[in-house]
Amino acid sequence: MRISPLLTDLYELTMLAGYLEEGMAEKTAVFDLYFRTNPFAGGYAVFAGLEPALDCLENLHFTAEEIDYLGGLGLFKPRFLDFLRAFRFRGTVVAPPEGTVVFANEPLLTVSGALPEVQLVETVLLNIINFQTLVATKAARICHAAAGGEVIEFGLRRAQGPDGGLSASRAACIGGAKGTSNVLAGMRYGLPVRGTHAHSWVQSFADELTAFRAYADAFPDSSVLLVDTYDTLKSGVPNAITVARELRDQGHSLRGIRLDSGDLAYLSREARRMFDEAGFPEVRILASNELDEQVIDSIREEGGRVDIYGVGTKLATAAGTGGGALGGVYKLVAIDGQPKMKITSDMAKATLPGSKMVLRAIGPEGGYIQDVVCLKDDAVATGSTVFDPVNPLQQTTLPGTIRLVDLRQTVMADGRRTLAPEPLDRMAERCRQEMALLPQGCRRFVNPHRYKVSISAQLKELRCTLIQAAGGERKG
Repeated sequence: MRISPLLTDLYELTMLAGYLEEGMAEKTAVFDLYFRTNPFAGGYAVFAGLEPALDCLENLHFTAEEIDYLGGLGLFKPRFLDFLRAFRFRGTVVAPPEGTVVFANEPLLTVSGALPEVQLVETVLLNIINFQTLVATKAARICHAAAGGEVIEFGLRRAQGPDGGLSASRAACIGGAKGTSNVLAGMRYGLPVRGTHAHSWVQSFADELTAFRAYADAFPDSSVLLVDTYDTLKSGVPNAITVARELRDQGHSLRGIRLDSGDLAYLSREARRMFDEAGFPEVRILASNELDEQVIDSIREEGGRVDIYGVGTKLATAAGTGGGALGGVYKLVAIDGQPKMKITSDMAKATLPGSKMVLRAIGPEGGYIQDVVCLKDDAVATGSTVFDPVNPLQQTTLPGTIRLVDLRQTVMADGRRTLAPEPLDRMAERCRQEMALLPQGCRRFVNPHRYKVSISAQLKELRCTLIQAAGGERKG
């Protein structure tokens, strides 16, 4: 699906026009896309959004209608509008695969090419990567809390618009959700679609049992009955058991029930007991109603017997402490081969200059130890000293027992993909495997372990050199 290049901030276009006026359109540039703080006050993030981002870049062009609109703004000269008519993205993109566990202050995407091309795509790349990475991370946290229970994304009606609903469904499944209620997302992304019925179905009939029987008659092998319209344990579950018996007599089976209100830990325990005593241990219990990782964790801690969690609002909107927005940024790190750096009094916001690699240190048992950001020609190896990027006085030596792997690869060259698109289930499996390799403390919901992202000695020296040079310019 084509994304219009007008899905951008105006300053991207005014900068492009300015570059053209200043004779800078042929300059080459390198930008890094990264985030400064792990979302949800957590210990990690799950990278997502790469495939739609690459789709956008491959198809990026201005239509005649879009150029006419820009001409009507009265801002741009005819020469610039002619430049846009021939505009295509022909740059290079380096990135990790989707589903990779990533951390603050390390480059996710590195985008290089002609300055106007790599500048224009800033806003749309941030829009895609920020949101999908945020939702994939939320889903991974929820699936970790579910501890093997199935998670279904139910958030379309609360998502931020139609595109937000589609993007959330996609990203949630990368993070571990097993399906979605969003039928369009199911068609577009090949996702399993799941659903039950609403309270209005039950209220539309003379009584609850009649409603359940009608639904089971329509879907005899896939019925999940919503049992809390009137009274969950006195009416809903007993009526569902009655329908389960009738289905069994007809050679079918009740798939499950859904709990959408009340004390979900207690109600799921009691419902499980009632179905087991009635001879239906296979009937699954689905819970919904404003769930997130904290609520799911408490349900399990209190002995709840939920098999499937339908998570809506707080997944599709990525709600929670440190949620709402990822806060990713897109910063210039080199121009015409010369490293560039944003220098600020707040070292946490200072950028890392130059074209870089992200290396992951993996221990002898396969677990992740730390990441190292280094320059492309750096000779980082076991025994190397690496430094905290915010406090360079903190340093560590890479142990001899680790191996270093490059976290990223070239995924686009000359504006064309270098790799075939991956299926979502492969991305989801990568996420599951990577979560298992994280230090256990990183997965904690409260006060998680801080995973080290260090910089190499050579990158540290380059940064110091640029800071000193900038200080001399200010004095001059």
